[in-house]
Amino acid sequence: MSIFRLRATVLVALMGVGGCSLIPDYQRPEAPVGQGWGTSPIAQANAPRVAWQQFFRSDALRELITQALLNNRDLRVAALNIEKAHAQYRISQADLLPSINASGSGASQRVPADLSTTGDNQITHQYSAGVGFTAYELDFFGRVRSLNQQALELYFSTIQAQRSVKVALIAEVASAYFQLQADQQLLGIARKTLASQQDSYALVKSSYDQQIATELDLSQAESTVRTAEAAQAQYGRQVAQDRNALVLLVGKPLAPEMFAMVAIDAQAVDEQLPVGLPSDLLMYRPDILEAEHQLKAANANIGAARAAFFPSITLTASAGAASADLGQLFSGGQGTWSFVPSINIPIFNAGRNQANLDVARVQSSIEVANYQKAIQVAFREVADGLAARDSLTTQVIAQTRLEQANHRNYVLADSRYREGVDTYLNALDAQRNLFSAQQSLVNTKLARINNLVSLYKALGGGESTELATR
Repeated sequence: MSIFRLRATVLVALMGVGGCSLIPDYQRPEAPVGQGWGTSPIAQANAPRVAWQQFFRSDALRELITQALLNNRDLRVAALNIEKAHAQYRISQADLLPSINASGSGASQRVPADLSTTGDNQITHQYSAGVGFTAYELDFFGRVRSLNQQALELYFSTIQAQRSVKVALIAEVASAYFQLQADQQLLGIARKTLASQQDSYALVKSSYDQQIATELDLSQAESTVRTAEAAQAQYGRQVAQDRNALVLLVGKPLAPEMFAMVAIDAQAVDEQLPVGLPSDLLMYRPDILEAEHQLKAANANIGAARAAFFPSITLTASAGAASADLGQLFSGGQGTWSFVPSINIPIFNAGRNQANLDVARVQSSIEVANYQKAIQVAFREVADGLAARDSLTTQVIAQTRLEQANHRNYVLADSRYREGVDTYLNALDAQRNLFSAQQSLVNTKLARINNLVSLYKALGGGESTELATR
């Protein structure tokens, strides 16, 4: 075997040697939350996920969400961040193998006679061609593989970040749609109330003209009309703004029929939302998974910082042909090769390596705190949602009864006033109370359905979690 073949064999063997890893063994930090949801009923273990198509039962809302997932710019940026992170991971992965390049060069040189070894002017030529690699690091201590593992975890992190944006977008579109429906319903109530109060004002003015009603009655009646006009203008403005918000979230202009009014009562969602145990959040909440991958990336970076304390071995090798005559470059006997191994042993760098290791360890501790905080935030959001779910249902029932009672009271008070049995003040108070109760009922129903949407989001939505166990 020739010397060249022997060294090539040794080189291939060295490149195939697997080094050790200095990445600390990963241990998932303990979740700083309890095992239950406080005063809420005990959750079901291993609760199944509910996809948003099943959770939201309105065809119009499902169409809006579908369009938002296709056109929303924030979601598009999140998807592009995944592509960027994957490309960065591929760059890091490429460092595990040498970069082999082909090269060719030519050089000509004239040497004057007084510098020439022959005493005559000389013109020399040199041509070469070959393939090889430069400064390829043999990863005996896992520095390159640690950096590659860090890039991989950051890639997984961006995937979970995109899932988080997607779940948040679904919830935001639903909330914006429900807000629009509530404001349109409130606008309808304001218009109806205004028409009723204008009718009452006309009646009071007729009585005033006949010197039956007082000027105070007329002033109070006009005040209620102006209040209703202001409320109508307010809700009209809110409806227009709600439509603009929905268009922004969906990411494209919407047809007028997409804004058609549907009563909040008709906005059905899956109220039997499976909750699961608090530990389920670690598997389903994308923001928690994102924080955990960030933690794993920081953990891998510790391995790279540790490896910097050990010697690094790099190889430079090439093989090809060289000749003084371009025509003879690839003739027999013109072969050339070089093999240049080098070792770098850190001796003194003013504490740089230790400082880098300290930074990596502190960053890992920071990511542990971020991970645990993400768990605590998620736990609170779910617990708050569960605490509000039953109480809001009770509140809607009570508010409905209050609205019904105020409606009966208004009908009786208005009838008594028209019959001349009672004063206009009682009818005016009854009308104000009814308007206020109607507004409160719509807002309470909106709060209840938004609570269910927030709870669905807090539980992580129904997206796939295939990367959760990696």
